[in-house]
Amino acid sequence: MSDSSELGPIDPQFCKKDGDGNVRWHSVLNYLNAYDIICAKLRENPEDLPAKVMLSKLDPTTVVQFEAIKRRARMLAEQHLNRWMFHSKGGNYTKIAGELMDINRWPAHGQMIGWEDAKEMGLEIEYLSPDSKEWRAYWSLYCQQRLAVKDGQILFESDYASLPM
Repeated sequence: MSDSSELGPIDPQFCKKDGDGNVRWHSVLNYLNAYDIICAKLRENPEDLPAKVMLSKLDPTTVVQFEAIKRRARMLAEQHLNRWMFHSKGGNYTKIAGELMDINRWPAHGQMIGWEDAKEMGLEIEYLSPDSKEWRAYWSLYCQQRLAVKDGQILFESDYASLPM
């Protein structure tokens, strides 16, 4: 990774229609966090009217579905980290998956995780200075690909060729 490299948090998104039939994308983790906060408020004060109203807006089947999506996302992250990043030497892939799903640390779906944060988390990161020969080669390839791929096209890549279509 370099200064312009970034990862994103693990923040599963789910498309669901609201009560008016509008399609909305929901952050699974934020929805579940809201549910937990409201439930805690009601345990503390069962007569909390705003919490009762907010809880009535959350669908129990959605909570169960989102819990399953959350478990699946975490399981996939752990499997991939264990199989690919930490296959030759061990690493705490369970801790890292949890950190990548931490909505308190990464509150926005599109929030950037830079190389320093990734390394601090325990990910196997090799930092390449932007003035290094290797990084300049990667940057050149990236720029050439951006120029080759026109609007509406995608880039298919293999071990020996890249083909914009």
